[in-house]
Amino acid sequence: MPEVMDLLNAKQDESFLKTILDAIPSPVFVVDPDVRIIACNAAGSRVLDRAPDLILRQRGGDVLHCVHATETPGGCGRAAACRECVIRNSVRKACRGQQVVRQRTRLEIIGEEGVRESFLAITTAPFAHGGDQMVLLILEDIGELLKAMLPICSFCKKIREGADYWKSLESYFHQHHNIELSHGLCPECARKHYPDLYHG
Repeated sequence: MPEVMDLLNAKQDESFLKTILDAIPSPVFVVDPDVRIIACNAAGSRVLDRAPDLILRQRGGDVLHCVHATETPGGCGRAAACRECVIRNSVRKACRGQQVVRQRTRLEIIGEEGVRESFLAITTAPFAHGGDQMVLLILEDIGELLKAMLPICSFCKKIREGADYWKSLESYFHQHHNIELSHGLCPECARKHYPDLYHG
């Protein structure tokens, strides 16, 4: 009887985990080191516009319709441009370093209207299951974020937040994107502002 209860608990756990994965609004894929899709959440199915059983064991670039996947008969991962692919390299780095990798990329995808650009934040997290090396691949669309226009002062470079409130570029990026900026001097500004010290 304990084995039956263990099996029922495992089935419930599996259903619970699938429910959680499907609740994530970004496409999530489980891939192998060659970026072959092993599983995906509901958002992954929607972005690929195919039933999960039609994409399993296919490489990511083939089902995402990457322009480079059509350049060679071997498909995704076989074209010269694939050596620079951020998705493929993020999966490789995650497997090699056994750590989470986050990067941004521009991906050219062939759609019904022709080639279109997608701007993505890529997260890869390695894990092992049943003795196999796998990677959780999360694709977040950051295209709308990149299109957003920020009102910025032409002279002091402060960013407007609200009708009469201006914030330094550094403060804005730290508060809204948790990005710290470092400072230095380009050669042109060094010559202009410190002519006695800069002789380059």
